[in-house]
Amino acid sequence: MSHVKAVLFERDGVLVEDVPDNADPGRIRPVAGAREAVGLLRLHGISTGVLTDQPAVARGLLSDADVRRVDRHVDDLLGPFDVWGVCPHGPDDGCRCRAPEPGLILWAAGRVCTAPADCVVVGDLGAHVEAARRAGGHGILVPSDRTPQREATRADHVAPDVLTAVRALLTGPPRGRVLVDERPIEAAYDTGEGPG
Repeated sequence: MSHVKAVLFERDGVLVEDVPDNADPGRIRPVAGAREAVGLLRLHGISTGVLTDQPAVARGLLSDADVRRVDRHVDDLLGPFDVWGVCPHGPDDGCRCRAPEPGLILWAAGRVCTAPADCVVVGDLGAHVEAARRAGGHGILVPSDRTPQREATRADHVAPDVLTAVRALLTGPPRGRVLVDERPIEAAYDTGEGPG
């Protein structure tokens, strides 16, 4: 039986394709395996949530209503999720909710009545994994196109995709650095330019 009580996903790049500063729900496309991953968690009685940093709100490029409209569409496609958390601040605003700060994770864990130690955050940036660690939870890095290679090599737990991450944690918190064969992760960064 899993000791994981909640899984909190980064929205862009992990559950849906990353479309920067997106205000159009019609541009939302789930990533491969996202529906199955979320469905497996629900089947096992594990709470699900979505976290997202939206600095375009702070820059005036998106409104809160734009973000809510996109989030509702993600919920229609993959949900319903038990909790949604949005950080509308910019990187220099000094907020406590923007990754790597743990505020959004702590808030989301409280909303689903779960201790942070029983939460896993699945994100595509080192900041997401660091926020999970600071909150007292677990983080799994699922590299996307925006993940710096150095973050993939430094992360404590890495999976090549969201479905693999979820399958690995169904028996408990993540164990081991690479949750599957590392070759798919290395291939994600193969630029054909040799070692670098």
